[in-house]
Amino acid sequence: MQNETLLKREGLRILVENLGLVSAERFIALMRREQFDYTQWQRELFKDVPLDKFLRDADRYRQKNEP
Repeated sequence: MQNETLLKREGLRILVENLGLVSAERFIALMRREQFDYTQWQRELFKDVPLDKFLRDADRYRQKNEP
């Protein structure tokens, strides 16, 4: 398990890599500004993704990003 500093660093790297620096900053500002239930947000985000596809994608991501 990663410590919090490494987790934050990796999360920021992923955001910047996928959104670009400006959009990553905007995303972080948006998340900080709004009061929201992360669990509910995540359920809504993935509600239309079949579990087997979600798990396959997660496994591919893990394999691609393992040290």
